[in-house]
Amino acid sequence: MDPIRNPYAPGAGQRPPELAGRDTEVTAFDVVLERVARGRPERSLVLTGLRGVGKTVLLNALRSQAIGRLWGTGKIEARPDQPLRRPLSAAMHMAVRELAPRHRAPDRIDEFLGVLKAFALRSNPANAKLRDRWQPGIDVPAATGRADSGDIEIDLVELFTDAAAIATDVGTGIALFIDEMQDVGPADASALCAACHELSQLGAPLIVVGAGLPHLPAVLSASKSYSERLFRYTRIDRLERDAADRALTAPADREGVDFEPAALAELYQLSGGYPYFVQAYGKATWDHAPTSPITAADVRVAGPAAEAELAVGFFGSRYDRATPAEREYMRGMAELADADAPVATAEIAKSLGRKPSSLSPARDSLIKKGLIYSGERGTVAFTVPHFARYLRTQPG
Repeated sequence: MDPIRNPYAPGAGQRPPELAGRDTEVTAFDVVLERVARGRPERSLVLTGLRGVGKTVLLNALRSQAIGRLWGTGKIEARPDQPLRRPLSAAMHMAVRELAPRHRAPDRIDEFLGVLKAFALRSNPANAKLRDRWQPGIDVPAATGRADSGDIEIDLVELFTDAAAIATDVGTGIALFIDEMQDVGPADASALCAACHELSQLGAPLIVVGAGLPHLPAVLSASKSYSERLFRYTRIDRLERDAADRALTAPADREGVDFEPAALAELYQLSGGYPYFVQAYGKATWDHAPTSPITAADVRVAGPAAEAELAVGFFGSRYDRATPAEREYMRGMAELADADAPVATAEIAKSLGRKPSSLSPARDSLIKKGLIYSGERGTVAFTVPHFARYLRTQPG
C-alpha cells in the first residue's frame, strides 16, 4: 500500500478524513445556530468526554458550522492558573472583526472595540511598569465605565452584552469556543456562567461552546449552582461499531481500497472505538498491508507498530509528566481498574498500604495535570482511555 496515499490522521485535534458518528451533534448545533439567530431562547453548549474521543475535532467542526452561517467566532484553549481575561479578549476581537465588514455603522464597531480594549487592559497588574504592560492590539482609545471595573463577573457580562448587540445589528450571532474548559479558574468559570445566564435571559445572540473532561459539569456547578440548567451538556463517547467502520472504510473507498469484514472487527477490538485509536491503528494497518483488500492478518501485523507509537506519543508523554509519587498512585489505580471504570480512592490506598490522607497530594496533582479526574466523591478515573492497560506494561 502506498504510504503517501494513507488517508488516516491520528493527531491532537486533527480532523479525521471522515467525521463519523457525530451527525447528531452536528445537526443539533445547526438548530441552535438558527434559533439563536432568530432570537429564540437557547442554551450554550458543553461537550464532555475522555481524551482521544474527538472533543476538539468536534469543537472545530461546530465552529466551521458557525462560520458557514456568517457568525463571528473566536476560540481559546484554557490553561491551569491562566486568567481568562487576556485570551478571551483576543477571541472576542477576532469574532467582532469577522462581523465588522457587514456592519453599516463603523462607529458602533469602534465603540465596542473601545470597551473590549478597556476589558483587556484590566489584565495588566496595577503596579506593572509601562514597558511591561500588555497591549491588546486594538487601534482605538479604551472606553471608560464599561467592562473595566476589574471584577471579571461584572466586566464579562457587560462585554458579552455589547458584543451581542453588534451581532444583532448584522442579523447574526457570536460563538465563543473554549477548549479544555475544565481548566478555567473558579472566578472565571463563575463569570462565564453569569454572563451566559444574563445573555439567555435577554435572548441575546451570543453563545459559549465549551469542551472538557468528564468532570467539567461538576466544575461549573461548583461555580454557579444554576449551571446545571444553563448549559446543554453532551457526552462525547467512543464510536459505535458502524461509525468506527465508516471512519475507516469511507477514506479507504476514496482511495480504491477495501477492508475485509474480519479486519474491521479486529480493528474495532484493538481501538475500542475511540476515534484517536481508530486513526492510529488505521494508519499503521494501511502502511503494513501489502495490498487491497486489507485483512485481519494485516491488522495483527500492524498492531505492535500502532501500540508502539501510542506508547510514546499518546501514553508516554503523559506518563513522563508524572512524579514518582504520582506514578505510584496511577499504578495502584491501574491494578484495580476494570477497563476505564472509576476506582475508589480508599481501595487505592489499601492496595498501596498507605493512609488515604498521605496520597491526597499525589491525587490532587494528577487531577490538576489532567491525568485523572474525580467524577464522583471518593472515586477517580483516568482521563485517557486504555491508560490502565498501558500502565500495567510499565516497569515498577
